Amino acid sequence: MESASAGQVAGSGTTGSGAAGKIIETRNLVKSFGQTPALRGATLGVRAGEILAIMGPSGSGKSTLLHCIAGILTPEEGEVWYAGERLDTRSDDRRSELRRDRFGFVFQSGQLVPELTAEENVALPLLLSGTRRGPAMAAAREWFGTLGLDGLERRRSGELSGGQAQRVALARGLVGRPAVLFADEPTGSLDSMSGELVMDLLTAAAREHGTTVILVTHDARIAAYADREVIVRDGRVSTLTGAEA
Repeated sequence: MESASAGQVAGSGTTGSGAAGKIIETRNLVKSFGQTPALRGATLGVRAGEILAIMGPSGSGKSTLLHCIAGILTPEEGEVWYAGERLDTRSDDRRSELRRDRFGFVFQSGQLVPELTAEENVALPLLLSGTRRGPAMAAAREWFGTLGLDGLERRRSGELSGGQAQRVALARGLVGRPAVLFADEPTGSLDSMSGELVMDLLTAAAREHGTTVILVTHDARIAAYADREVIVRDGRVSTLTGAEA
């Protein structure tokens, strides 16, 4: 599939603008919302294939950092580099193209499209990238067995439990074999057992496909699934565990 090959190329052997193996770097990011500063010089490096947990208290700037790295928000100062190229200076259309073809996303509430079936939700990124419906749906169905969702392909979001819906969202984030998966509190709305299942599946799938994962969480149990943890406090980043990128 076209979108799968794009993600695999981006995820294998690419390097960021700095040390070998870095796929993402941020340099001294500054971002405010009105008079409220969110980032005050946030600097971070992420290695290709790494699972990184970004932690911090509510309002610390961790989600803002994630959104700047993903090209959803543009910092007022500083630089964002992806695979050796400046991301923050790209046009809106170019950033949207990158998010569509190279990035995957999993959010706290899943954000499934209620009018679509579970398999249509999973196939959506492929359909948006131009994959024909037949191959896109076939690729989507492959994830249902992997994630323990057999038999739920035709159900809509209102017919799924919270854990089931989040696993569908995880499949949607991974179906295009993205180079980078961004997960913003992906277990925040789940009970502990469902949350651990989602994280087991997320980390196993990421390891299998060499996907870089950037995970925002406030839960130390969820952060423990990562290779490395950093903390955002007062808009700046410091390393908690693991070797610094």
